[in-house]
Amino acid sequence: MPDSIDISIVLPTFNEEKSIIELVDHLDTVLSAREKPYEIIFVDDGSTDHSVQQIQKARENNSSVKLIQFRRNYGKSAALAAAFKRARGRFIITMDADLQDDPNEIPNLVAKLEDGYDLVSGWKKVRRDPITKRIPSRVFNFFTSKFSGLELHDFNCGLKAYRHSVIKNLHVYGELHRYLPVIAHNHGFRVTELPVNHHKRKFGRSKYGVARFTRGAFDLLTISFLTKYKKRPLHLFGLWGGITTFFGFIVLFYLSVQKIVYGENLSNRPLLFLGVLLFIVGIQFFSIGLLGEMITESRRDSEPYLIKELHGWEDETEA
Repeated sequence: MPDSIDISIVLPTFNEEKSIIELVDHLDTVLSAREKPYEIIFVDDGSTDHSVQQIQKARENNSSVKLIQFRRNYGKSAALAAAFKRARGRFIITMDADLQDDPNEIPNLVAKLEDGYDLVSGWKKVRRDPITKRIPSRVFNFFTSKFSGLELHDFNCGLKAYRHSVIKNLHVYGELHRYLPVIAHNHGFRVTELPVNHHKRKFGRSKYGVARFTRGAFDLLTISFLTKYKKRPLHLFGLWGGITTFFGFIVLFYLSVQKIVYGENLSNRPLLFLGVLLFIVGIQFFSIGLLGEMITESRRDSEPYLIKELHGWEDETEA
């Protein structure tokens, strides 16, 4: 449960050394206006520049700044998972550390949470990115919205606001960070979106390529499967197993009649191989479903990342 911390800002960071000091100053101005305790959690995702040194410099001037330093680059989902585990705020705000997300939007996001919503996703209605990023993103958002049943315009916006109870019930791994609104929605949390200001990139370059959309498509299938069939995998695999086995049985029964009644030679009949294939595949579907039922209660207990250092959690030590 959250303690006296009002807001936790979570900032996955990879090679953003030029942005950090300016970002912390801007966040401090916005958050101090609430006159409540806050924390700024940087997760250094294996930066190879001077990002860590800049974060440490910010910590010297602001005790609310904390640092989780990974040993190597694990990706945004791992960074969010590490921060979510340690965030103590009543509200949690996730942002990118490249200055494109506007800290001035934080009060608007929090106000939406206080209206009764559990998760508020930012919508970069006017997006300051090249067209090579905007068009694929629109296609991705369209299919995600239609496939998931959650009507949002911008699933991948880094600027989001969560109640503490939401992040403690989200298991983030792989590339699932872009589907957190979908996961929360499927768990019964109230999800909405809010148009937010978006700035042009001031320093450096984007860390994401076209490959993320391919990985995202597979992750959408993962979310759909886990949501609908995690507790009953045999319902999915058993259905297809039953259909496949049924058609395989029909084909083999027909060929058996041909052999027994009419004495036909079946060794050169491609239909025989099709019937056997359908029957075997059907049995395999059943087997997969049964194995899924056996392991459906298993949990992912190990964390998919290694932390090099923690700064700001004096009572915790990890190596």
